[in-house]
Amino acid sequence: MQLTAIEQRVIGCLLEKQSTTPEHYPLSLNALTNACNQKSNRDPVLTLSETQVQEALDALLAQRLVTQDEGLSGRVTKFAHRFCNTEFGNLQLTEQQRAIICLMLLRGPQTPGELRTRSNRLAEFNNVTEVESALNALINAEHVLKHPREPGKRESRYSHLFADPQSAVTVAVEPPELAALKTVEFNELLTEIDQLKAELQKIKQHLGL
Repeated sequence: MQLTAIEQRVIGCLLEKQSTTPEHYPLSLNALTNACNQKSNRDPVLTLSETQVQEALDALLAQRLVTQDEGLSGRVTKFAHRFCNTEFGNLQLTEQQRAIICLMLLRGPQTPGELRTRSNRLAEFNNVTEVESALNALINAEHVLKHPREPGKRESRYSHLFADPQSAVTVAVEPPELAALKTVEFNELLTEIDQLKAELQKIKQHLGL
């Protein structure tokens, strides 16, 4: 299973909303787009269009990872996942394992401490040891990878293995340095336009226009 970055976000949102707001699940395209673009509990924060989300849904439908209820009598089409814990698939996860995968789909690589802090609405972990136990089970099942500990960090980060290696290119986040450089260039361009306007005005005055 190799999901693009947007497909990961879509599946993650469907898993999350199934647990946190079951009364509104399955989700309409509009609700799912809003969930994908949510500013809290997302990394990176995205601004996807409904067209982009629909394209991801179409791909997931083709992979049988999502189902759609087209609704009758003008009702809105709604979408549900078949990613895990269904009679149609082989991926069966415990509640704790499901919460971990959901968080990784929504926020990328995380430490056991971060996963425990962020999972309170998805599953209950009494301590970090329980998180590590669930992570080890996922590692043994080849669903999760443990990264080498970074210098100065107390914990290693873990990430899921359901990603397409090329998917990061799809929704690459612009580095802050590049964004700052573009801002400077934009401001310089505005200044140059103002100077050209002033010179054009002088020429008009000189010609009596």
